[in-house]
Amino acid sequence: MIRPYQEQDINRLLEVWYSASKIAHSFLDEAFLETERQNIPNIYLPAAETWVFEQDNRVVGFISLLDEEVGAIFVEPQFQRQGIGGALINWARTIRSQLFVEVFKENKVGRAFYEQYGFTLIDEHLHLETGYLLLRLRLKY
Repeated sequence: MIRPYQEQDINRLLEVWYSASKIAHSFLDEAFLETERQNIPNIYLPAAETWVFEQDNRVVGFISLLDEEVGAIFVEPQFQRQGIGGALINWARTIRSQLFVEVFKENKVGRAFYEQYGFTLIDEHLHLETGYLLLRLRLKY
């Protein structure tokens, strides 16, 4: 079930984010991930519209939108490849006229996911904090 994020979801959301990030962003160092862990509840979530995917009363995935930008989409690793990420993207498509996302070029998991749903490359630039390349993708429908 997809529902709006609530403040009491924060611990599960951070667990989902971290476990999925360790797989998708294995190239990022722990110091950067720790900074992001602090930024999520203090900077990103207050600025975003976030929806969670709940299964058996447990948050197992989420998507955060900043206007038409997918600021984050993560699914707990044990629940990946079960259609949860796709359900979250499809939900976002129902409430936005188009979607954009930035994904690290090194993130093969994320790139394959976005390609599967029809996102196409529109730009590439350097992520200054990490030194890795980011790909900017767009989904038009």
